[in-house]
Amino acid sequence: MRKEIKTVSFEEAAKVIKSGDRVHLHSVALTPHKFINAMCDRGRNGEIFDVTIQHIHTEGPAPYADTEFEGIFNLESLFVGANVRKQTQAGYADYIPVFLGETQQLIREGILNVNVAVVQVSTPDKHGFVSLGTSVEASKAAVEEADTVVAIINPNVPRAFGDAMMPLTAFDIFCEDNSPLIEHHNAPLSDLDIAIGKNVAELIPDGACLQMGIGGIPNAVLAQLGNHKDLGVHTEMFADGLLPLVESGVVNGRNKKLDPGKIVAGFLMGTKELYDFVDDNPGVLMMDVSYTNGVHIIKQNPKVCAINSALSIDITGQVCADSIGTKHYSGVGGQIDFTRGAAASEGGVPIIAMPSVTGKGVSKITPTLLTGSGVVTTRNNMRWFVTEHGAVNLFGKSLQQRAKAIISVAHPDFREELDKAAFERFGSHYHFVNKVTAK
Repeated sequence: MRKEIKTVSFEEAAKVIKSGDRVHLHSVALTPHKFINAMCDRGRNGEIFDVTIQHIHTEGPAPYADTEFEGIFNLESLFVGANVRKQTQAGYADYIPVFLGETQQLIREGILNVNVAVVQVSTPDKHGFVSLGTSVEASKAAVEEADTVVAIINPNVPRAFGDAMMPLTAFDIFCEDNSPLIEHHNAPLSDLDIAIGKNVAELIPDGACLQMGIGGIPNAVLAQLGNHKDLGVHTEMFADGLLPLVESGVVNGRNKKLDPGKIVAGFLMGTKELYDFVDDNPGVLMMDVSYTNGVHIIKQNPKVCAINSALSIDITGQVCADSIGTKHYSGVGGQIDFTRGAAASEGGVPIIAMPSVTGKGVSKITPTLLTGSGVVTTRNNMRWFVTEHGAVNLFGKSLQQRAKAIISVAHPDFREELDKAAFERFGSHYHFVNKVTAK
C-alpha cells in the first residue's frame, strides 16, 4: 500500500535537528540547498548548536562551513569539495580520512551515528517507491540507519534503478522542491588533456571494464575510445563524456561477467542530458558504494581499467592525491578501491594519470613528496603511471628502476634535476640501472 504523503515546509522540517545531532546531507548534484538554508537560519537564530554535518562532497554554497557558524555547525566531510576547501584548510571544517567504499561502513556500524539524514528523491511511483536518483553513494546507508529521515520530493530527480530505489516507508518527513539539479559543464579539452588521453587509451584493451572520474583527463580518454569494442562500465561515478560511447555502441557491457549490459555507478555529476539519460533507464544501476567500490566486487569483471589522477608523485611511485603538503585538498575517494580491484581483475590495468607539471609550470614529479603530504596510493599499489610524455609500468620494478621510469615521463625541463636527486639518493649504482623506455 502506498504511504500517504503529507509535506511540510523546509522551516518545519529543519526543526527535527537538535543540538548535538549528526546530520547527513545528500551529495553532489542532489545537495539539498533549501533545507540547508532553513537549517542555517535556525543556527543564526540561536536555536541549535554543536551540530555535526557530514557528506561526501556537495555542490554549490556550503554556508554551514562558514566562520559565522563556528560552534554551531561542525563539518566533517568524507571528501573535501571546492566549496569547503578553504574552510577545511583553515581548520573551521574537518575531514574524515576514509576509502569511499568504506564511507557506508562508518554509518552502518554506528561509528558515525546519524541522527538526521536529508536526501532528495524522485516523484513516487504507483507502487510507493522513490529513487535517490543521481547519488546513492553512502546516502542509502544514512537513510537506512538515521533516527529521522527527511525526503525532499523533486520531480527533477531522475528515476534511477538499482539501490537507488527505496520505499516511501523508509522516510519520516517530506518536503517539496522543484529546483533543477546542479549541473557541471565540461571545459573544452586542452592539448595537454588530449596528449594524456591518448597515452591512457593505448593501455585500454577491447572488452575492458572502465572506471573513471570527471574532468579533462577522463573526458580526453573517453574521446579516444571511439574505435574500441565492447567496453563496459563499473565505476564510482561517470559524467557526460561517456554518453557518445553508449550511443555509438562502443560501451555495451557485453564483456562484463558481473552485471553484463549494465552501467554501474554510485553517483553522477554532469548536465541535464546526463540526468535524462539515467531517468527510467534499466541499463543503468545506481548502487551503494559498498557495491561499486568493493574490491571483491570490482575484481569479478575482467580487464578492469581504473583511471585515476593525482596531485603529485615521488620518484619511487608514492602518489599523493588528497593534499598539498599539510594543506588538505580533496580526499582519498575511490582511488585505492579501484586500483586494488583492477590489480586483482583478470587482465586489469590500474592507471594513475596526471600532467607532468602544474598550471604554473612546477613539476608534479618530485624527489620526495612535500612534508605532510598524504600517500593515497602507496608505491606497492602502483602499476601504470601516465603523463603527456608517455606511460610506464612500475609493477615489479626496483626503487632505482622506478626512478628511471618515472623520470622518463617527467617534463624534459626537470629530468636532469630529478636524475641528480635520484643519484644522490641511491648512489653510483643508479647510473648502471637499465634505462626504461616509456610506452
